[in-house]
Amino acid sequence: MRFIPALLGVAIIGFAGPASAEKFVLDKPHTQIIFKVNHMGFSHSYGKFTDYSGVINYDETDPAKSNADVTIQTASLDLDDSKWNEHMKSKDFFDVEQFPTMTFKSTGIEKTGEKTANITGDLTLLGVTKPVTLVVQQNNMGKHPMKGINATGFSASGKIKRSDFGMKGGIPMVSDEVDIIIEVEAYGEDKSVGNN
Repeated sequence: MRFIPALLGVAIIGFAGPASAEKFVLDKPHTQIIFKVNHMGFSHSYGKFTDYSGVINYDETDPAKSNADVTIQTASLDLDDSKWNEHMKSKDFFDVEQFPTMTFKSTGIEKTGEKTANITGDLTLLGVTKPVTLVVQQNNMGKHPMKGINATGFSASGKIKRSDFGMKGGIPMVSDEVDIIIEVEAYGEDKSVGNN
């Protein structure tokens, strides 16, 4: 049995960047939102969400004023198996008909190093809002060599308990604790963004 977790969303904030506040938009071809969950102690199953949108507003002069706002379409979950995809969309899990989206809105940033930080925010899933934390590593920031616009990239990780949001199906055979793995590339909006 495999289970797709409640994703924290991509609360990614830059730690070095342009001299004034700038808006960045997630680039889907180069962004992955992945989960890992234990299956009866035998293995770890992976899955992802494929439909989402997000905006990052980064203020270099005062990073604490930076923020991220992300919306994920719950019906876009993908476990590489049509039967399990449909099961996870049911009322037993994500109940996508009643709750077609989950959202993440950042509430704070704590720098832990030159290019690392802990990002906190509110995740709303199944009508329940809980605070969550991501550990973030900025990989790069600067002019994109092909697009000529500001770009930034991050790796992030975190953990949640899905039961905190009322999603208890399969516990304990499918673990309550869920590992979140996020890779992000985002571009400034001063020029159109392609898919290179």
